[in-house]
Amino acid sequence: MAGGRKQAPPREDVLAAAMEMIAERGLEKLTMAALGREVGMSSGHLLYYFGSKDELLLRTLEWSEGRLGAERARLLTRAAPARERLRAYVDLYVPDGHRDPHWTLWLEVWTRSQNADADARDRQAAIEGAWHRDLVALLAEGISRGEFRRVDPDRFAARLRALLDGLSIHVAIGLRGTGRDQVLRHVAEFLADGLLADGPPADG
Repeated sequence: MAGGRKQAPPREDVLAAAMEMIAERGLEKLTMAALGREVGMSSGHLLYYFGSKDELLLRTLEWSEGRLGAERARLLTRAAPARERLRAYVDLYVPDGHRDPHWTLWLEVWTRSQNADADARDRQAAIEGAWHRDLVALLAEGISRGEFRRVDPDRFAARLRALLDGLSIHVAIGLRGTGRDQVLRHVAEFLADGLLADGPPADG
């Protein structure tokens, strides 16, 4: 109706706009007022929909993780050797470089999680759990096919993800001497030593 009330954009459009702002301008520029101007809403309306900036950030992270999860599923279910799919998993996990928007958002949510409520922490754990379960399943498949050494998939996945997290943080914050290519080489060496090489099980 002409002159009627302007309809708010779909929530997914708001989350996509938030992620785009982080990518283009950095997280420090993502305010409720700036995002409101981007999507044609007032900061009050955004607070009505999300409740707080913490919730907006977590929702944006969940939206971004949903897209990554779909890409991860595509990579891990294709017809390829397990070791090739493991390389694809690692490649998807590691940030593209300094100020990678997804990792920038992850780091902010992690920092804020110290004071988060139980629901928010459960939702963060669900995101972590999806990455972990997919890795465990891939490792178990590779072991059953004889591509990987006979390690405990859950324990090895926990160690590998800890390594990936630590090195990825270095890339995301732009720590000198720790670029994406260097991180991928470190991880490849770790996998060669503990998973792909012949010898006794790495978890002993």
